[in-house]
Amino acid sequence: MTIDIKGLTKHYKEIVVVDQLSLCIEKGEFFALLGQNAAGKTTTIKMLCGLLPPTDGDAMLDGESIVHHQVAAKKKINISPQETAVAPNLTVLENLLFMGQIYGCSKIEAKKRANAQMILFGLTPRQSSKAKTLSGGYMRRLSVAMAMMSNPKILFLDEPTLGMDVRARRDLWKILSQLKGEVTIVLTTHYLEEVEVLADRVGIMHRGKMRALGTIQQLMHETKKHSLEEVFLELTEEDSL
Repeated sequence: MTIDIKGLTKHYKEIVVVDQLSLCIEKGEFFALLGQNAAGKTTTIKMLCGLLPPTDGDAMLDGESIVHHQVAAKKKINISPQETAVAPNLTVLENLLFMGQIYGCSKIEAKKRANAQMILFGLTPRQSSKAKTLSGGYMRRLSVAMAMMSNPKILFLDEPTLGMDVRARRDLWKILSQLKGEVTIVLTTHYLEEVEVLADRVGIMHRGKMRALGTIQQLMHETKKHSLEEVFLELTEEDSL
């Protein structure tokens, strides 16, 4: 397995945000983490990415502990955040080359990786365009491509299609589906259709706890519901605990 989470917990004084979360995610799996706002999913991602220290518990990322070997664990991952972090006055190619050099690539290696990512994400025709001129859809493609410049073993995608129109969202889905099996992906999203298209398995969090875990078909069977939306609504009702 690539991700092994054991008893991961986060408290803010008396408030428990993530409560004894345990979860395994296999190599190459596309895993969707769902939950309402304040369910604990963003805090979970921040702990896994080394942005927040856990109160208790640990997680192994490709064999490295986020508690005891945080620097080594960070080298295994990358993230495409909800707030697109691109340099607006640099071109598409310059953004990618910049990221490659940040991660220690030689100029030759950075150019090689940048070309590969531009081909994968359909950015080659826009390589000389400044990022600030890109549409929202192309901006998100660039953000994910920049995260891939470090050749991560694990990629975290935080609401990757937020605010995109239907066609741009579906275009990005096609690209992301090509990464399945190549890199372990953890997706957070509020678009359930996105989960149905992309995810191998789904975890649904509520009040800091993992309420359900499995494939969409398994969750529908276990809850006797006819859609992922029905499953989600059932498991995140305030009186469902």
